[in-house]
Amino acid sequence: MARFKYSGRDRKGKSEGVIQASSKREAMLKLREKGVRVLELSEVAETFLTKDISFRNPVKLQDFTIYLRQFSVLLRSGVSVVDSTKILAAQTDSKNLGKILSEIEQDLREGNPLSDSAAKHKKVFSTMFINMVKAGEAAGNMDETLDRLADHYEKQHMTRQKINSALAYPIFLAFMALGVVTFLLVSVVPTFVQMFADFGSELPAITRFVLKASQLAQVYWWVLILFFLLLGIAIAVIRSRKETKYYLDYFLLRLPIFGKMLQKAALARMSRTLSSLFSSSVPILQALAIVEKVVENEVIAKVIKESRDSLEKGKSLTEPMRKHWAFPPLVTQMIAIGEETGNLDAMLAKVADFYEKEVEMVTDRLKAMIEPIMIVVLAGLVGTIVTAIMVPMFEIFNHIGDYE
Repeated sequence: MARFKYSGRDRKGKSEGVIQASSKREAMLKLREKGVRVLELSEVAETFLTKDISFRNPVKLQDFTIYLRQFSVLLRSGVSVVDSTKILAAQTDSKNLGKILSEIEQDLREGNPLSDSAAKHKKVFSTMFINMVKAGEAAGNMDETLDRLADHYEKQHMTRQKINSALAYPIFLAFMALGVVTFLLVSVVPTFVQMFADFGSELPAITRFVLKASQLAQVYWWVLILFFLLLGIAIAVIRSRKETKYYLDYFLLRLPIFGKMLQKAALARMSRTLSSLFSSSVPILQALAIVEKVVENEVIAKVIKESRDSLEKGKSLTEPMRKHWAFPPLVTQMIAIGEETGNLDAMLAKVADFYEKEVEMVTDRLKAMIEPIMIVVLAGLVGTIVTAIMVPMFEIFNHIGDYE
């Protein structure tokens, strides 16, 4: 949504100000409806203060998938693209999507194709979506293209949810354990310090260790908060730059337990996206360039770029993949068979199905394995603190019994 500065005249006399609209024509129409006769109209350049800053897609993947399904049904029922967009803008539950669809509707009424209109909103409509819609417009099978996109985003959403669930659970338990231990060290243990001081005898090693940890936690608790804050900022900065994100993705893929799961998820996303693009008749070099941008893993993206360069030189698509550890033989063999038989989209779809099931099984096993481990770790930490307090307490009670 752009901002336009205007000056003109209305019934009260001179009128000037700023109005928001998706195009200059829409701004003129809005002002005309308000009774303003426009004399001058110019777009206001965006500044840091006026720019809409967003680090994430403003539309949820689930809402976007529903939009694609409904759009396909409307087109198959004979409703035009313009009227379908108007209907969906009015009935979608996502306010951001409704607002963007209203702007697209205005563009469509001005004679622009859907692919060009969607390209103006790249935060919502990916490069893959734009190119597949463009291919659908050329082939005249927009309803099939939208169904294919909906299938793609549904499976992507399910895989992402599985990954997030598997990663979020241990992180949540780790923070809970850290919070419980910090509370005990800062709030509970200090209440016994004076009692142990009056005891006079030498304290057990475990008690001395816990008391020392309690002293450090009371003085330097802010260091822990600062550490996690700086860690979050560092990860955000690393992820924002392509060069540094490559090393982060490399590190994550090499992790002992979670690395394999992330690798399979990335391969599933790559295979599913390529299959969807090939099924929509997007040229192979263009499809590889799109996947390179949307695969969300710089290690995999680098290999895809090398494969695209290899193909441009007249060599095999799979040659760079065979040489890289991130691509198992299953992927390269299936792609090679697809190249030979001319059925590459179907082969990639089978690869995607296989790895999506693998991700589902791995995440289920991880959650089943992590839960008891984290419970044992939490019990061990809390048990250590309780033991450190109870051992000298028993000795104090024994002394009291001796005096009696």
